[in-house]
Amino acid sequence: MKRLHLYIIKRFIGPLVVTLIMSLFVLLMQFLWVYLDDLVGKGLEMRIIGEFLIYTLAMLMPMALPLSMLLASIMTFGDLGENNELLAMKAAGISLFRIMKPVIVVSILLSIGAFQFSNRVIPVSYKKLMALMYSIRQTRPEIVIKEGVFSNDIDNFSIKVGRKTKDGSMLYDIMIYDHQHDVGNETVTVADSGTMKITTDKRYMILNLYSGETHAEIQSPNKEAAGYPTRMDKFKNQTIYSKLQGMELERKDESIFRNRNRALNNRQLEYYSDSIAKQVELSNTEQSLTLNYLQPITMALNSMARKDIAKPPVIRLHKYIDIDSVMRGNIVPVRSQILAAALTNARNNVYHLKQADELNVANVRMLNSFDTEWHKKYTYSIACLIFFFIGAPLGAIIRKGGLGMPLVVSVVLFIFYWILSTTGEKYVKEATSGIWFGVWFSTFIFLPAGIFLTYKAVTDSTVLNIDSYRDFFKKFRFWDKNGSNDLA
Repeated sequence: MKRLHLYIIKRFIGPLVVTLIMSLFVLLMQFLWVYLDDLVGKGLEMRIIGEFLIYTLAMLMPMALPLSMLLASIMTFGDLGENNELLAMKAAGISLFRIMKPVIVVSILLSIGAFQFSNRVIPVSYKKLMALMYSIRQTRPEIVIKEGVFSNDIDNFSIKVGRKTKDGSMLYDIMIYDHQHDVGNETVTVADSGTMKITTDKRYMILNLYSGETHAEIQSPNKEAAGYPTRMDKFKNQTIYSKLQGMELERKDESIFRNRNRALNNRQLEYYSDSIAKQVELSNTEQSLTLNYLQPITMALNSMARKDIAKPPVIRLHKYIDIDSVMRGNIVPVRSQILAAALTNARNNVYHLKQADELNVANVRMLNSFDTEWHKKYTYSIACLIFFFIGAPLGAIIRKGGLGMPLVVSVVLFIFYWILSTTGEKYVKEATSGIWFGVWFSTFIFLPAGIFLTYKAVTDSTVLNIDSYRDFFKKFRFWDKNGSNDLA
């Protein structure tokens, strides 16, 4: 039996590794397509690109692993069924559940490992990836000199070239406007040819010019003089140095992303969720609303009522005030002041209440995002086990190996699972659904399906056999023209 278990595990591990690589590649291409504009044209080193890909693959692992489990289980048991190996094992008295038992153990270990990976590795990778992406976005693109067009990519210079070689090593018919002194086009340099080079640290530009002239306007000390004298210098070889700003990659501190939900493990998520929940609970209490909003109205009204113009009776601060008695005890000017003060305080309180409501909504959404991330670490891990219990019986029923039918079935099921998951998470973050219903809805749908398929496959039921449905409907014939029907 141990040899059989090892044989099944070996047959499962191979497709699992292949499908995991395929899933990561597809998800990586989708991710790069979204952020392609932020990466292209920055002149990034291979080390930086490799670092970016490693962090991205780590972030995509929780999503790729369930898909690879589903596809690998369908391929493995579909191939065993197609080659009649399952039939031979069942003929030897080995049930399908015993055949699945070693792979179930592997799936449980992978689910535990997926949770630990999401809880320990993902937060670190997320902080590093966000810091690297932010640094790349702040980096200026490489300088590209086009023929016949002025380029302002170089600081304090505007450069135009007539033509250039295919590799860009030589430039011809060069015209340069110097704006270093920020006084307009006072210095113009024209050269027959030249070369441009950026230092390896991307901090300086070195421009070597050959056979040219420099025309410069000289600022005259006499402001009343009409025009400015011009100086012309001819040269055979001239070198221009310019310092470049923002061309090099400046690493940002990872700590600025440490408070985001994906940058926290479950213990940290629990701590932040408790803190935010206390703030939400405090902002919703009646005592908080009374102290922050109702008391200023009462104090302002009482202050206006204590004017000595009509000597009104002393009014104590209460939750409710008899407005009619206050108005009758004052003359018309004081009444106008009281009404104006009450209107001003009412408008201010409406504004503060709107701000408090917006802050409360923001806190609720933040709380839901932290709770969602806490639950997602478990749902993606459990999904690995659920998809195995869906894929293995499907493979035994379909009896097709390879990447044809298993790939189609796996993609359809995973897309359905992903739609349910993302929709539920969106409802939870928008506070339109409970956390358990929104985040775990896809699990509640697929878990009974996995149990049902496993039970039917283990008991050799023909419920999922298409031929049984075809034979059943062949027993009936269509109604004839006389309105009668016959049973076969």
